[in-house]
Amino acid sequence: MIQLRSIQKTFQTPAGAFPALRGVDLDIASGEFLAIVGRSGSGKSTLLNLMSGIDRPSAGTVEVGGAALNGLNNDRLASWRGRAVGIVFQFFQLLPTLTAVENVMLPMDFAGMFPRAERRRRALGLLARVDVPEQADKLPATLSGGQQQRVAIARALANDPPVILADEPTGNLDSATGADIFRLLAELSAAGRTVVVVTHERGALNGGARIVTLADGRVVS
Repeated sequence: MIQLRSIQKTFQTPAGAFPALRGVDLDIASGEFLAIVGRSGSGKSTLLNLMSGIDRPSAGTVEVGGAALNGLNNDRLASWRGRAVGIVFQFFQLLPTLTAVENVMLPMDFAGMFPRAERRRRALGLLARVDVPEQADKLPATLSGGQQQRVAIARALANDPPVILADEPTGNLDSATGADIFRLLAELSAAGRTVVVVTHERGALNGGARIVTLADGRVVS
């Protein structure tokens, strides 16, 4: 599902060039649950951003679901991302003025996915799938951190993408709630989606994921 070849990513800083990724090769199978771990600054989030097309490599190729991201211009990349990838963030990134169900409907509106009359019903079904149906008409500020992250996962599923990318999805949650979120992500993988998660919390994975360790921009195990 995801193929990275000879990936390099260099950032220009006031102190000079900083190589965040140094020749990464990685294959991720369809339906796999993969965790990327490593110390801060090892290149984990940079690698995830390349898989989502949020950023581009300095060298190397990225292919996701048969789409060669290097060959897509910004407009085509944005269109592809809206349909092919669901993204989950550490700090949820829910729009504060929209209710939970409206936040889940938003990707469908942007991508023009599903008939307009079906979008609310679909969003309600996704909220039920992540066990927060009763929060549908509440604003994010009234929800707990765990509830907000469940809404964010429902939003990531809105356009039925084959790939879910999660960047430290439990980093802002207590350990018990974080474990629940990892179980939910593992269930999504078991149902056939490819799930890639960046995390510092290796122990919370409970053996349910293949673990790739990065150090200094390289895969070390």
